[in-house]
Amino acid sequence: MRNRTILALVTLGVCSSSLAQDEKPWEVAAELGVIATSGNTETTSVQAKIDAKQHSERWHNQYILSVLFKEDQVIGEDDIKETEKTAEKYFASVKTAYQLERDNSNFFLFGSHADDQFGSYRTYSTVALGYGGRLFETDTMKLDTEIGPGYFRAEQVLPDDTIQRESGILLRGAAEFNWQLTETAEFNQTLSVEAAEDNTRTVAESSLSTRINGAMQLKVGLNISNDTDVAPDKEKTDMTSYINLVYKC
Repeated sequence: MRNRTILALVTLGVCSSSLAQDEKPWEVAAELGVIATSGNTETTSVQAKIDAKQHSERWHNQYILSVLFKEDQVIGEDDIKETEKTAEKYFASVKTAYQLERDNSNFFLFGSHADDQFGSYRTYSTVALGYGGRLFETDTMKLDTEIGPGYFRAEQVLPDDTIQRESGILLRGAAEFNWQLTETAEFNQTLSVEAAEDNTRTVAESSLSTRINGAMQLKVGLNISNDTDVAPDKEKTDMTSYINLVYKC
């Protein structure tokens, strides 16, 4: 059989007419990347994400849902090829912010939950509140930051695959930098740090998007996640690079 490698990048159609007709404006970005190979090596990798923002006069809400899934072909017992799941991760977050009289400043409430079947932590949930504001803005650049106290609950995976539950107070800080390079190209950098006594979780994502047409974009990115306290047999840092198609409405 001749080796074949197929790279398929498709988009999610999540924008409906009901959203367009809502009295409160929405911004929705749906992205999907799929990589499948067959032949001597068989792998399947899927990454999908929906980022929905809702704006009103005073309230600004953001909803994020992402999924990462991967299967690889491995050599099992008796040299038999088997398909094995090597990644399965789900993440969801919600943030609501009340805009103050000062432009681009707000009080926010944030909550997130991650479920990672192959990570150093099986689950990781966070809730935080605090103050956010824009540090600077030009015609092409802007930097938004936020900071506040919070609380986390997590399930750490130990070397014998048992679960150790952790919880406690944390301090959460986050920043987002956006740079409109050209009319069709945009660079985005996000960073969040959740520091607690048991563990400090840092997540950073860098991406470069270029517009294909009015609604479609091609996005190349790198996501880095780090936990300071993990089991001896686990890596502290996870890295995911991707190429996705994005549909915005």
